Amino acid sequence: MCGIALILSGFQIEGCLASSTGEPPTCEQQVWHTEEICDALIHRGPDSLGTVRIHAKQFLSQKGMVEVDKGINDSMDNTSSNGCDATMDFVGASLQLRGTYPISQPLQDSSGNLLIFNGEVFGGLEIRVGKNDAEVLMNSLRDCCPCPCHAFPKTCGEVCHCILDLLSDYHKTVPDVLSSLRGPWALIYWQVASQVLWFGRDAIGRRSLLLHRPSLFDPRFLLTSVAPTKNFLTAKGVHTEDPDFQYWEELPCGIYSIMLQAAATGRTKDPVEILVKGRVDFHEWEDPFLKKLVAWDRSFINPGKFIQHPPHDLNLGHMDPVPTILGKLRQAVKNRTTDIRMDSKLHASTNDLSHESAVESDLVTPVAVLFSGGLDSMILAALADEYIDPNYGIDLLNVSFEGASAPDRISAISGLIELQQLSPSRKWRLVEVDADLTAMERHRSHLLSLICPSSTYMDLNIGTALWLAAKGEGWAQETPEGPNLEHKKVAFKSSARVLLVGAGADEQCGGYSRHRTKFRLGGWEALHEEMRIDMHRIWKRNLGRDDRCMADSGKEARFPFLDEDVVAALLGLPLWEIVDLQQPIGFGDKKILRQVAISLGLTGAASLPKRAIQFGSRIARESNKREFGSNRSANQASAGSAQLRELTPR
Repeated sequence: MCGIALILSGFQIEGCLASSTGEPPTCEQQVWHTEEICDALIHRGPDSLGTVRIHAKQFLSQKGMVEVDKGINDSMDNTSSNGCDATMDFVGASLQLRGTYPISQPLQDSSGNLLIFNGEVFGGLEIRVGKNDAEVLMNSLRDCCPCPCHAFPKTCGEVCHCILDLLSDYHKTVPDVLSSLRGPWALIYWQVASQVLWFGRDAIGRRSLLLHRPSLFDPRFLLTSVAPTKNFLTAKGVHTEDPDFQYWEELPCGIYSIMLQAAATGRTKDPVEILVKGRVDFHEWEDPFLKKLVAWDRSFINPGKFIQHPPHDLNLGHMDPVPTILGKLRQAVKNRTTDIRMDSKLHASTNDLSHESAVESDLVTPVAVLFSGGLDSMILAALADEYIDPNYGIDLLNVSFEGASAPDRISAISGLIELQQLSPSRKWRLVEVDADLTAMERHRSHLLSLICPSSTYMDLNIGTALWLAAKGEGWAQETPEGPNLEHKKVAFKSSARVLLVGAGADEQCGGYSRHRTKFRLGGWEALHEEMRIDMHRIWKRNLGRDDRCMADSGKEARFPFLDEDVVAALLGLPLWEIVDLQQPIGFGDKKILRQVAISLGLTGAASLPKRAIQFGSRIARESNKREFGSNRSANQASAGSAQLRELTPR
């Protein structure tokens, strides 16, 4: 996990991400300085922090760059502070999980191109063991066509002769490369030759990237992985004249470009006053595979219609859905649990583990699982056991606001026993994170900045539970050294920097209670449409928030159920093979995953009902009592969707 940020100061931004007011901001107010953004990002990327500042004067006056109005190049050296003082600040904080040698961001090549990257490349580019995926991506982007025409949407009709010319050195574009990537990512890339800034998020939105559009409140264009804590409430608009103002918003998934150009304003003659414009455009995915995932269309929805009018050219009888989905999940977990660079203070790499270090590795692990003992986390734990070096333990991180009485703690202990029976040679460590809501009050402002722009009590409850789980600080059972000795709990902090999380399983497999309601009221078509809506908004409602909360401890959350091939495989199956809500709770909901669990030998977990983390950990009940007086009052006030008191305009 890394933290990235871009700060554009002194630019007039036009296009699809322009100021919401329609007027170019003229004020000089700045809510945050670069140093404060760095302070927020370093929590996500504790291994290294780097910044690069580029002045517009540096690139607009270079020969062969973007053409500007006549006379501007000659006068660049004479511009005053009110002439051309536009700057671009790139910030990169790294949590390096791949590569033999340490790197720091921003990455810069010999041509001056800059890349800040937050993500993991699991496909689309060849990443050999011991190589860093950000460096490989940088090399691939360096070979992209530098013609500025690629910054315009294809609907503009621009045709690049470099791409068409068989003798040209350039046969791919930045959108081509980004569309080929498989895995979670958010990035910002400065292509010097074209004077174009590229940025975006993967098609599913598994990595956070927040946007601030230029406004009367702050005229800058900003992108950042997470909002700084300082001045947070002011930036939310609570103390401004416009209570509806939102400083930050989730950047919608996709690829964006900013074409930079300069022009003389004509308002002054000596010195020349230069206005640097940036036009933002959105680019469609180039890969048809991604377009299909984004559309999230399924061919076979209603079994009744399928039986009445079966396609003549399709035979589903030979296809067993369980091995298909299990195979894709196995590969997704393998990609996310191997070739992980360990903290240099512990081990240089997971590949360096020797038998002599097996005792030490008992307390050290590259991977932990956010663990409730429920269906999704049990599947991930069992699959992780297949690929993590057997000398390492696997930490199971469980949060409770009610000690041993919370439902998730009870199911976690049962799940631990089932995993120990399934794989007795593995060192399974249940890390019991016991929390108190009153004690969390001192972290409230920080947590509000992490969940931002989400702003409900439910968001805060979920974010708090994930934040605590990711920290991995709690109690673990110490294994007795001799026979007949009692187990005792000791304070423990997980060393894992990779967290396996079950996000996406409920959205894709019909795990929510509202799915059952939709099915009851509207049948299979209504169920499919509700699941489709869930997948279309998961980047905005869930993934950005979850990423920010878990990454704050210098950990990287990985979501095997949202692997592109897993999503495609689930979409390729008839809906009735995925979920059957005619059956009772614990059987028909997430039907396919329950069958996968049984095939893995997890018979106990296979019948457990869905329970969200805010309910299973009991944080929602504690929050309801504190904020509303009781659960009943909270339900009457629709506490789940109620706005947090700090964020309610006064």
